[in-house]
Amino acid sequence: MFEFHKDRALYFQHQTLNTTRYVIPFIEAATPLKPGCRVLEVGSGEGGVLKAFVDRGCYGVGVELEEPKVNVARAMMADDIAAGRAQFFVKNIYDTDVLSELGGPFDLIVLKDVIEHIYDQEKCLALLKTFLKPGGSIYFGFPPWQMPFGGHQQILHSKFLSKLPYFHLLPMPLYVGILKAFGERPKGLIEIKETGISIERFERITRRTGYRITNKKHYLINPIYEFKFKLKPREQYPIISKIPYLRDFVTTCVYYLITPRV
Repeated sequence: MFEFHKDRALYFQHQTLNTTRYVIPFIEAATPLKPGCRVLEVGSGEGGVLKAFVDRGCYGVGVELEEPKVNVARAMMADDIAAGRAQFFVKNIYDTDVLSELGGPFDLIVLKDVIEHIYDQEKCLALLKTFLKPGGSIYFGFPPWQMPFGGHQQILHSKFLSKLPYFHLLPMPLYVGILKAFGERPKGLIEIKETGISIERFERITRRTGYRITNKKHYLINPIYEFKFKLKPREQYPIISKIPYLRDFVTTCVYYLITPRV
């Protein structure tokens, strides 16, 4: 586990800077963020991503399953909440009423490093369509499952395993055995192995659930690595991005913006 995983204030700052420098420009390449637009973040964590949108003049709503993370978000964004610029809810998005609980539909929905944790991703995309205003969009940022650290092993306590690429692709019994041998608790990582998503699967379910892709970008070096590891972000080579399946193994992050087909 790296130090920034323990320092929640630093993690919050990393998320805000990454969103400001890379996520928002990616979104605005396809659709501008107008002052006062309503932004929903699903899996909002400690609020660092949503903070960047609020700082741009948007009204932000965060929905998060884990109450300790929401408590951090509320503390970090206390001024924005007091000023009526943001709200956070401890909720499961499947049990949330967009009208009575969230104040109505949204111009933009954000899932940053979240879709790879969700079971039945097709069901999730179908539901989120009902949370959008006409013409609204959904942003996704996620690591393809087959990429070197697609198993989120960087969060492990073992320094060796946290830097070991691709071992999350081993068969489940062997994978769990290795985690236990190094004293790790495999439960959360098993969930990620069960829900990890590839580029190909994501594009298929967007089509099946009635969306069109309005913008996409694949990265050889994830932009967040600039803040975590001092590595300069680099887009994936165009020829690699066009090769299905192979690209999943060497692409550390993808950005997608989708909107419902009319």
